[in-house]
Amino acid sequence: MEDEFKRKEEYDAYAKLEIVRNPDGSLTRPETYPLSPPNPSPSSPGSVLSKDVTLNPAHKTWIRIYRPPNPNPARTLPVIINFHGSGFILLSAATEPIHKGCEDLALQIPALVVSVDYRLAPEHRLPAAYDDAIDAVRWVRDESDKDPWFGSADLSRCFLMGNSSGGNIAYHAALRAFDLQAPPRFKIDGLILNEPGFGGVERTGSELRLAEDRVLPLPVLDLLWQLALPEGSDRDHEFSNPMVGGSVGDRVGQLPRCLVTGHGQDPLIDRQREFVRMLEGRGVHVVCRFDEDGCHGIEVFDQEKGQELLMYVKDFISASLE
Repeated sequence: MEDEFKRKEEYDAYAKLEIVRNPDGSLTRPETYPLSPPNPSPSSPGSVLSKDVTLNPAHKTWIRIYRPPNPNPARTLPVIINFHGSGFILLSAATEPIHKGCEDLALQIPALVVSVDYRLAPEHRLPAAYDDAIDAVRWVRDESDKDPWFGSADLSRCFLMGNSSGGNIAYHAALRAFDLQAPPRFKIDGLILNEPGFGGVERTGSELRLAEDRVLPLPVLDLLWQLALPEGSDRDHEFSNPMVGGSVGDRVGQLPRCLVTGHGQDPLIDRQREFVRMLEGRGVHVVCRFDEDGCHGIEVFDQEKGQELLMYVKDFISASLE
């Protein structure tokens, strides 16, 4: 009876995500959101420009770069390397809400934004996305000087940013990127983790309280980790649960400043709070912006919450100049 219940939960999770598991283990994914093309030529004087650049041809990965209008020719613009969310298994850097969010970042911070189209699970399980993230960091360090758009960039003010599972990627990329930094020319100056996605075998209070959440019910959370983690792993794997330490856990205390945001009606909120306590316990400077209202991913649905997030990010980045 318990096995039958688990099978029904899994089926419901597939249906909720609108995905189909194919016989070869790949996914057929929904076309829920349209794709947005880049905008390499200004459509109006105040428009954000964007273009796609190949990252790793062998992995078929690429980045979309966003440049604000009328950048200062002096090297003053911070660089945000952004990783989109959606459970490691869905969406793209070209997906319309992600594209729009990066345009808003570039315009309102203002900043040069590098949005990474990383490989998706389960076709490419973790750590593939972390490897792609490091490729993007290395590209900014080694190749961006060849791109005229980066003539206004200050590479000593690079920030890794991610939403949900993208926040998980940004965190793990930062732990792996220490050897890539070359201050004062190139430096990761901070992490911006919006509703970062972490997990664990033992349920938290918020996961139990919000087990039937309309955005991230427990069966969906469990399925996402099942599809993303290395085969045979459980949710206490180091990729999922930052509390276990793992192969790079000793580097946590060396992380730069971190902005961590979350919402009280998100099943992941207790893990995010625990994550912040862990960072602070290792001596990391953390700026918390936890709001008791709002569900997971609310900034996509609620324009006011989206603007609030942009202001948090702008304040955090501006503080790097103080």
